[in-house]
Amino acid sequence: MSEAFSEFISAGTATAAQIEFIDMVIEHLTDQGMMEPSLLYEPPFTGIAPTGPEHLFDEAKVVRLFDKIKAINESAVA
Repeated sequence: MSEAFSEFISAGTATAAQIEFIDMVIEHLTDQGMMEPSLLYEPPFTGIAPTGPEHLFDEAKVVRLFDKIKAINESAVA
């Protein structure tokens, strides 16, 4: 699962908050198998990013994050 999100935390440019946020996404997906993207705007995620993933990532990365979550959700259903 970590490989799917490596672009968000690779190259040593990610902040501690970005890494923690992505780790929480990975943990949720690992535990639940799926994730509603809207959860990124609710606790516990808002403890790190009060306004959602846009607080930590630029728009392009947020779009890719949602795309990855959607792809994982679709593969879990299939």
